[in-house]
Amino acid sequence: MWKHARRHAILIEGDRQQAAHIAHNRLSIVGVFFVLFYFLALVRLMDLSIVQGEFLRDHIYDAGQAETAVKTIAPRRGDIFDAHGFLVATSLKTPSLFVDPSLVLDGDELLRDLAVIFPDLDIEKAQKAITAKNRFGWLKHSITPEQQQAVLEIGTPALGFQSEYKRIYPQGELFAHMVGYTDRDGLGLSGIERSYDDVLSAGDDVHLTLDLRLQHLVKREVTMAMNSFNAKAATGLVMDAKTGEMLAAVSLPDFDLNSANTATDFEKFNRLSLGVYELGSMFKIFSTAALLETHDMGMDYTFDARKPIKVGWHTINDYHAQKRILTIPEVFMHSSNIGSAMMGEMVGAKGLQAFYADLGLMDKAQFDIREVGAPIVPDPWRESTTMTVAYGHGLATSVLQMSSAVATIVNGGLSVRPSLVKDRGSRKSEVRVVSEETSDTMRKLLRLVVTKGTGKNAEVHGYDIGGKTGTAEKSIAGKYHRDKLISSFVGAFPMTDPKYVVMVMVDEPKGNEKSYGYATAGWVAAPAARHIVSSMASVLGIQAQRDASEPDISDELSPFIHEKKKGAKHLVSY
Repeated sequence: MWKHARRHAILIEGDRQQAAHIAHNRLSIVGVFFVLFYFLALVRLMDLSIVQGEFLRDHIYDAGQAETAVKTIAPRRGDIFDAHGFLVATSLKTPSLFVDPSLVLDGDELLRDLAVIFPDLDIEKAQKAITAKNRFGWLKHSITPEQQQAVLEIGTPALGFQSEYKRIYPQGELFAHMVGYTDRDGLGLSGIERSYDDVLSAGDDVHLTLDLRLQHLVKREVTMAMNSFNAKAATGLVMDAKTGEMLAAVSLPDFDLNSANTATDFEKFNRLSLGVYELGSMFKIFSTAALLETHDMGMDYTFDARKPIKVGWHTINDYHAQKRILTIPEVFMHSSNIGSAMMGEMVGAKGLQAFYADLGLMDKAQFDIREVGAPIVPDPWRESTTMTVAYGHGLATSVLQMSSAVATIVNGGLSVRPSLVKDRGSRKSEVRVVSEETSDTMRKLLRLVVTKGTGKNAEVHGYDIGGKTGTAEKSIAGKYHRDKLISSFVGAFPMTDPKYVVMVMVDEPKGNEKSYGYATAGWVAAPAARHIVSSMASVLGIQAQRDASEPDISDELSPFIHEKKKGAKHLVSY
């Protein structure tokens, strides 16, 4: 009996041990399962928070491509300032919206919600991003705080935000062609943004020579000239006559840099430095200076302008013919093509080419932006070419080059290179192109054009502006059109010691009632230059150089000027 009970107790104890062993094994399995589960969860958490988090922060996926395109977000781009520290371009951090397609539950509903928040949303592109097989797709760049809040209220984990830098231009269109713009990724596409892309992309700032105040007034006056004469386009500038620093530079029409992607090619075209034009009688400045440099002659030297000149197939006429023998001042004052052609012939082909080259008129200008046009130089250069280019026919150059060459002539004869960006060193050149004596004589001749010649409408009493008009027929497909003109005026002041060069060019102006139907430079561009100089004097606090009782430097040329031909009601010139 006792043995039987003991045996029964042993069996019960064995069953308990076996049950405990089974339970232990089961608990071990469950424990291993939970450990494995938590391990996998931890790995997934690390993947989402660290690996993919870093991946999403540092890379951009193009949802529209089958393959992933990766781009590292650049550091903040440097700012651009005007000459006095006014902000012209900067970069602001803004949120951009992306989608993780794997977390989208209802794509159609999501698209509807997004379309309400973003009325301009590209639905087709957004749909591709939402249904893509990758984990990242852009939906909208640079959204507003209000839009960001509205997206958050959708309440889906499929949408997220990433900060990007957006280029902002506080002055809108004011500096359009000089400052330029960038693409969405911050790559400079034009202007300073393009030529100084390596500096700006490294986070360094750029300081311009342009003066916000002068930029405003030049744009105002050039716009007024363009509109008043119903012109196609126009451009204007103010340059430091000694250093070549650009104080204002305008090309019209322009465009808002903040929406450059919507601007047309016509608006984006830089007419100041990229466009090249036959600028007409302005070239008489250089042919006259070349004559004075290469020949020892006084102001009483004369040229027979009584009859047109025939050279091969060409006949050279004067637009407003005096039909008499003219002195050097009279040739210049009346803008005689005949007299200037004779000057060119005296200088000779090689001499004139060399002189133009020294002035920078034969080669592409060196400038701080890349949108620079190369001059169109006659090739072959025939005997007639020497005579025609002496008065501006057949050689095309930019407004930028013309202004720089004029600065060289009037500043004492030292070569000028135009610039847009400030630096610490002196920009004054030591390269002499013409003598001080020739420069002094040219200043008197240029002043004479404004006091008694074709540039009377540029006069600003007390500021001794001097300059030259230029009207040229446009050459289109090798044919000149009398009804399509380029009307320009280039001047400098004060002529006793020039500090500023001013130029205005108007493309295809139409005559109006105030101009008696004329669309030539004396009526179109010269008044705009006058308004610019007058406004500059006010803005910069420039005092008048002299009063009406004091002698004018052009008075020294009076002995060489005879009574002009009678019957010329309105003095205009080509």
